[in-house]
Amino acid sequence: MFVFEYLTAASIGRDPADPLHGMYREGQAMRDAVVADFARLPGVEVFTYPDEAAQVGDVDSIGFRRLATASDWTLVIAPESDGILGRFARRVGRAGLLGPTAEAVGLTAAKLALAGHWRANGVRTPATTDRRPTRCEAFPVVWKPRDGAGSTATFLLRDALDVARAEAAVAAEQPVPMILQEYIPGRPASVAFLCGPAGHFPLIPASQLLSDDGRFKYLGGELPIPPELAERAVALASRAVACVPGLLGYVGVDLVLGDAPDGSRDYAIEINPRLTTSYVGLRALADVNLAGAMLAAAAGETLPPLRWKPGRVRFAPDGTVTPAG
Repeated sequence: MFVFEYLTAASIGRDPADPLHGMYREGQAMRDAVVADFARLPGVEVFTYPDEAAQVGDVDSIGFRRLATASDWTLVIAPESDGILGRFARRVGRAGLLGPTAEAVGLTAAKLALAGHWRANGVRTPATTDRRPTRCEAFPVVWKPRDGAGSTATFLLRDALDVARAEAAVAAEQPVPMILQEYIPGRPASVAFLCGPAGHFPLIPASQLLSDDGRFKYLGGELPIPPELAERAVALASRAVACVPGLLGYVGVDLVLGDAPDGSRDYAIEINPRLTTSYVGLRALADVNLAGAMLAAAAGETLPPLRWKPGRVRFAPDGTVTPAG
């Protein structure tokens, strides 16, 4: 089993003073959690790039291919932005890739294309366009990168003054292609799936904790959520993944749950075609080895309903898990 996490392997953000250090810690937490779970499975040997062996800058493609070729499965954890996740998925190829195909990564990473695909398949999602915001918008609206990850360069524009501030920040932070999206009020949530030939098996939904400064910075999450919300979240997220071909392994769906009890104001926001930070919280409550269940789903097995421990946990982007009230 080869577990490859891009930021730690390339030593990107390792310095605490680096603006990407938060994403580095998040990647490190996901890597360490899933490596520990795979290592507990009988007959499984796990390879990864340890921090002290990280390559500064671009990852050695020959070394990557050698480890991927020598392994039965390769799990890639990498941001979708700039085509990074898709590039490494293509390097592995379909044989042995414990994750979505490069084509599925391409569709889910392109938020404008995914919004159009969802609408064509009857999945409720915010209105999305690639035009720039003006001072005459039907505020509030969300302006964010077309293929971003980690809430980078994401802005809630509440009025015309926010447009100028956001434009200046984008120019300074990350001048990339952006999309404009209808703002959906409600409760941010996520549902993770273990995907395979036999179907997409949902895990228990989590609440997402986001900053309230208009930047939607990811602060972690809590799970489980109330049963009535969980039922709505799983129903919408299941429709969101069912219409996307090529999904395999662990996949996360971000949602906003509105104030209508019948779910008519719930919206799918995006798909993360890779391991997400929610894994560290889910494994704390799972009464099974989630890495083993992921492998079983990818191998085509039909998973029985997974067992969960009682209680409630909060998890942070750095992998910290604590009991929640």
